Amino acid sequence: MVLTRRAAEHAEAKSIYRQGVSEGQSFEQIERALAQALPALKSPLVPRNVPWFTVRPQDFPNPEIAAQILDAYGEDRGHGRRLYRFPVVFPSDHWSTVMPHELACWTTHEKRYWSQYGPDGQQRHCMRHAPVPLDSSGRRTIRVFGGRKAVPREENGGLCDPEVCPEYQDRQCNLTGRFVFFVPGVRSICAIELPTNSFYAMSRAIQRFQAVAQLRGGRISGFLGRERSCFNLTKVLQDVAHLDEQGRSVRVPQWIIELEAPVDVTALLREREDEATALRQATGAAAALEGCSAVEPAERETDAQDGAVPAGAASSPTVAQLVQRAGAMGLAAEDYLRYVARRFGTGWQRQVAVRAQAWGELERHRHDPSGYGDKVAAALAG
Repeated sequence: MVLTRRAAEHAEAKSIYRQGVSEGQSFEQIERALAQALPALKSPLVPRNVPWFTVRPQDFPNPEIAAQILDAYGEDRGHGRRLYRFPVVFPSDHWSTVMPHELACWTTHEKRYWSQYGPDGQQRHCMRHAPVPLDSSGRRTIRVFGGRKAVPREENGGLCDPEVCPEYQDRQCNLTGRFVFFVPGVRSICAIELPTNSFYAMSRAIQRFQAVAQLRGGRISGFLGRERSCFNLTKVLQDVAHLDEQGRSVRVPQWIIELEAPVDVTALLREREDEATALRQATGAAAALEGCSAVEPAERETDAQDGAVPAGAASSPTVAQLVQRAGAMGLAAEDYLRYVARRFGTGWQRQVAVRAQAWGELERHRHDPSGYGDKVAAALAG
């Protein structure tokens, strides 16, 4: 936030603003100080798009964290020491957890409507707070344990469709989101949040998350590979298109948050090959310890292709067993993997319960492979 042109004409306003920035005050505090000193100035601060991230001590539970971040990753490019690029490590393999976002409509005191993804991670639902329940007399409210419940909004069938939403079209409902991460070298048990309301920043970040997850077997958390490389957060100048009041497309340059993944793709692929080798070796070692002979993966694949159900597959099937079973029902491996990822979300390969659920679905449709193929095709086309 910077002073408006009119506010910058007042020496006192400039002094208050500079003092507030130097002391690390929030822009809300600076604006209140300006309103008290110069009540004639209406809205003395306006947003300004800059190429760096703002890091203030009071934004953190431990104010020293701001200094740690700037000391480790700050640069001076002519505007003082600023944060232009820094590494981050995400704590979860689900992009919806490390980058939560929603369309939300607020009243003066609370959130009125908001979007929420369904179990498939694709469909957005429009939610609202449930009415406060009353007792049998109808005059006294009932205390709700755990806070007010959320229910689908009745007016639109519980679906979030911005193009036909009156609140979104009237600019009452807007997109908000945040990145949740840890910064290497910063000593804190609390995750750091970086807010953003840029659709472009979030959509490009989702593409990065999905690309890295495909290379790492569904993982985006932790360091990226053995070289302990990380995602980076920075800003890039882009021409952002939007429609003006007359419906014309206008492009305006803006600094947009960019999630970078500076990794060696071939190294990540080799790492997955090493993991597969380690799993095969672990299977053999476990069988030797139990005093029985291990069945090689190639033999299990042959059995699956012949129609036999591998032992233990129903409780903990591997991805290869799922693909083989789907192939026996006439489904291409690529189509089936896309379908399962859409149905169960990113990272499903690493969840035993989800793989077992996918196996159960194949088992239920074993006598109707064509019907199951139609179901998969419809899901991919939707």
